[in-house]
Parts: sequence; C-alpha cells; structure tokens
Amino acid sequence: MAKPKNSIPALKLGESSGAPQRLIDVHHHIIPPFYLQENRDRIAGSRGGQITPAWLEWTPEKALIAMDQHQVATSVLSLSSPGVWFGDVDGARITARRSNEYAAELGRMHPGRFGLFAALPLPDTEGSLREIEYAFEVLKADGIGLLTSYGDKWLGDPAYQPVFAELDRRKAVVFVHPTTPTCCQTMIPGVATVVAEVPHDTTRAIISMLYSGTLARFRNIRFILSHAGGTLPVVAGRIVNFAPPHLAQNSPHGVEYELKRLYYDLAISGNRPAFAALKELVPISQILFGSDHPYRHLGESVEGMMNFGLSKDDLRAIGWDNALALLPHLKTHALS
Repeated sequence: MAKPKNSIPALKLGESSGAPQRLIDVHHHIIPPFYLQENRDRIAGSRGGQITPAWLEWTPEKALIAMDQHQVATSVLSLSSPGVWFGDVDGARITARRSNEYAAELGRMHPGRFGLFAALPLPDTEGSLREIEYAFEVLKADGIGLLTSYGDKWLGDPAYQPVFAELDRRKAVVFVHPTTPTCCQTMIPGVATVVAEVPHDTTRAIISMLYSGTLARFRNIRFILSHAGGTLPVVAGRIVNFAPPHLAQNSPHGVEYELKRLYYDLAISGNRPAFAALKELVPISQILFGSDHPYRHLGESVEGMMNFGLSKDDLRAIGWDNALALLPHLKTHALS
C-alpha cells in the first residue's frame, strides 16, 4: 500500500469536499476470499445470475485506500446478502464463524480501522446463540449483523425470539441489512431486485417487528437500518392507518415512538427526497454515515451527504458523534 495502514488525511472540517474531518462508516462490507470461492453460484443467483466486479476485486488493502481517500477513520465490517444461510445448519455455522474470525483478524492487523458486526447462522437458533457468545466474548464484536429475512420469515417471526432475547440481555447493537426474500426474486423480469425489492425488505422487516411486538418487547436492542430505512419513511403512515387490531397491544407507545428510536444509515441514500423523508421521521441523532462499500463507491455516500445543506454540526453528528454515542467502545479505535 502507498500509505501507512493507519494513516488518515489530516483534513479539517470544511476543507476539500466540505465533509467532516473524520467519518465512521457503519455500513461497510467484507468479502472473505473463501466465502466468494465457496458461494460464487449462490451469490450470482441472488443477483440475477451475475457477479459484479465489486465482489471479484475487493481486498482489505483496497478498502483501506478508499477509507483514507474519504477521511473514514473506522469502518464496521459486515457480510452482505446473501449471508451464510443456504439451508445447511453445519455449513451456516462454519461460514459464520470463519467470516467473523476473518473480520476480527482484519481488526487486529489494522488497529483502529475496522470494527465488526458479526454474522449469525439464522434461522438456526442454537447455532446463533453460540455465535453471539463467541462474537462478544472472544472476538469482542461491536454488534451483530442480521438480514431482514431468512427464507419466508421476517425478523418479527416468533422463531427468532430466543435470539432477540439474548441480544436484548446483552443490550446489543444490531445492524439490519436487506436481502431479496424468496417470494420476490423474479417479480419483474429484467429489473434488478436492488431497485425496489431490496429496500422494501427493510420495510417488511420493521413492519414484522412492529406488528409482532418485537421492537417493544426487546427495547434494549439498538437497531441500525440500512439505506435510510428503505421505503419505511414513505409508508410509515400506512403502517398506522392499516394496522391490525393488536397493534396497540404490541406497540403500546405507538409506531412513531418505535421508529424514532431506531437508527438509520445513509448508504445509497444521497438524494434529497430520501433524506427529506427520513429527516421528517427521525431526529439527526438517529442518523449515521454508511457507504455500502464496496458495492457502491465510498465517495458516493460522502458526496451524497454533502447535498443535503446540513450545518457543520449536523454533518459531524451524522459522520462521527452519533456512531460514537451508539458504539462508545469504538472511541479508542477511531481516535488511535
């Protein structure tokens, strides 16, 4: 690499693009070489039969170069869709463990640069509980990464309650990344699922957790939703207006209360309408910087954040302060 592995350009707030001096990226993906090699066909199948160059070209060194170019001090690593579950319990457990250890090792090799949202082998409850313990107790993970759905079950399904109970006990941060559910992989021929189905699966997952009472029951969990909440800010009113009769019991404080305490990253959401909808739904304190690197160029999210006409204080809050408030143990790393 051309730069020292821990170097960060010494920009001041407002210099160059106007971005905050340093950023924490809570939505930053890894592609372990073994994961790509062993799941190439599955990855292609989940993306319309093709694998984008981002999957094939990613390396930790390239990730660090991109981070240095855009003043990202620390990135919290996670696996993207399709995750580790392909119908085989043992295979999912092994892949989750290897992926988590791979990410943790990157954190040890590059002190201060990488955090970890550990993968779980859901819908395998026993394996997930074991991996939660290992991730927090051994790997010192910053939180857990979940997909919005597994097969035909979204996160509010009763089958996931034991896992959420343990995450609630640990007061865990849970990063929720969308996927394409089984039902909707070929909805419109010729239209990639990332256009509509992927962002809407975030909305499905939250509706599932709202209507089932999962959000109200496990309120020690701090959830981060990807991509400015997907389509959630736009359909929030419908969630209330067309709610089932038991919503008042399962969300006794109301839908708006539950949505406002969630966190939302800005990955692939650098357009004014999307941000305007999100900002009407939640305060700045609940918004975090995220990039979806390497599937989107890191600079895209940095530049997009600059299009909102935010004050320097708000930019710093989104890019830095909110992440440290949510993940205070990142502080020693991000400042190293």
